[in-house]
Amino acid sequence: MSTPGEIRIAVAQTEVTTDPGVNGTAVRAAMRQAADQGARLVHFGEGALSGYAGAAKPYYTGWHIDWAAVTEELHRTMAFAAELGVWVVAGGNHQLSGDHRPHNSLWVINDRGELADRYDKRFLSHTEITGFYTPGDHACTFEVDGFRFGCLVCIEVNFPELWMEQRALDVDCVLFSTFSGDPVFEVIARAHAAVHGFWVSIAVPAQWAPATPSAVAGPHGHVLRHARSDGPDVICVDLDRTDSALDVALNKARPWRDTARAGDIYAARRVSDPRSTDRTST
Repeated sequence: MSTPGEIRIAVAQTEVTTDPGVNGTAVRAAMRQAADQGARLVHFGEGALSGYAGAAKPYYTGWHIDWAAVTEELHRTMAFAAELGVWVVAGGNHQLSGDHRPHNSLWVINDRGELADRYDKRFLSHTEITGFYTPGDHACTFEVDGFRFGCLVCIEVNFPELWMEQRALDVDCVLFSTFSGDPVFEVIARAHAAVHGFWVSIAVPAQWAPATPSAVAGPHGHVLRHARSDGPDVICVDLDRTDSALDVALNKARPWRDTARAGDIYAARRVSDPRSTDRTST
């Protein structure tokens, strides 16, 4: 159970198919496992609820799909979140109006079963932007039990400015959902965790687990726990501000870097010296 300064989150590594009914059943089973282990928030991968165009482009081309099924599974998942009393962040295709292509989103469901927010992926791949999705235009943060969470998706791992924005928004943990099997994504996400001093939850679908299983990285950049590499899994990790192993990352490095970025400590110590301004002399 969570205590002050601590929250338990779960990362759910589910199989992602093009069938919302199959996906929804897997999502809710993982939610039950997470809740039984005391998790307050359950984090799923890209497209976990609706399916994702990445590995099924022929199926999603033209978006001739049953949106009613997606909506039904989302509503069932919201109701189950309320029943379990957990927050859920799950990937899915969010339908827009008319001929507009959908967003590639993360739905944020609170523990009362309400849609608290939605993150729409902003930096889309070439394939996504030219044939499948409409880009989003906003950051998304929310708070659970005194911890602030932010959301990013897949190739957004490659854009440092988005992670700097998360730090500026004072998040404690970035929920990073992906459908990629590239192990480098974990390396980059861990680097962002270490540079900015926040936790990063990495949710990957089960079919990519053999290459790069889901994980949670600490503010020091080290992996706190990996999911299994041979199928679906649910892992729970306590984000603990009092963990002595994280003292330097959370209480020294993170605030010091904020001070350094402000620049005052350096401006006050610069001097007027010809030996400094003349950069071509020995």
